[in-house]
Parts: sequence; structure tokens; C-alpha cells
Amino acid sequence: MTDTARKTETPRHEAALLPPVDVFEDAAGITLYADLPGVPKDRLNLQVEADTLTIEGEVTLDMPEGMEASHAEISLPRYRRVFTLSKELDADKVAAEFAHGVLKLRIPKAEHAQPRRVEIKVL
Repeated sequence: MTDTARKTETPRHEAALLPPVDVFEDAAGITLYADLPGVPKDRLNLQVEADTLTIEGEVTLDMPEGMEASHAEISLPRYRRVFTLSKELDADKVAAEFAHGVLKLRIPKAEHAQPRRVEIKVL
């Protein structure tokens, strides 16, 4: 899997934050964790097209009525990250979970890329 979106622009040319991502690989596939604080589930969009994985989320931080932020560290209202998936991964079997601002994706390896045991015949 390759991170292909080091640019911070969306297709609509809106600036976006790059969410921090951790990727772990094991014999059966990869697990990706993306930190998306302030993004509700209904504003999170995952898309797999061909060998491209796109993660997008829109930040919605509610401000109490009558209050204004005097200092804001995050001024961009969206996250966006794009990855190119290797041919070893089965993009049709992506599983996603989202809890407490953390997105967890599990992408298994394609069957042809899975390790397999070879039977030895005795002649």
C-alpha cells in the first residue's frame, strides 16, 4: 500500500488535513488506523475504486451558543488521504470500524498472495 496523497487538495481544490495513519501488516493482510478527531460517522466517506483507497471526513465541532473560538489550532474543516493498494490486497473485502474518532480498516490479502502449506507426497 502506498500513500499517494501527500498533497493537501481534494478534487474540488479545497484544502484538507492529512490524518495520521498507522499501518500494520501480518500474513493475512493489513490493518490501517486513521485518526479523525471531530469527524462524525455520517460525515466519513470511504471509497475503493480499482486500486485506490480514499478516506475523507468532514470535521464538525459544535461551539456552545453565544461563544466564539479565540484560538483555533485546526482551521481546515476536512481530512483527506489517498492510498494505492497493492495487487496482493483484496480490495473487495475491506472491513471498516469507526469508534471514538479512530477509523480501523482491515484489508485481507488476496488468496493468491496468502501463504499456503505445500503437501509433500511420499513415493
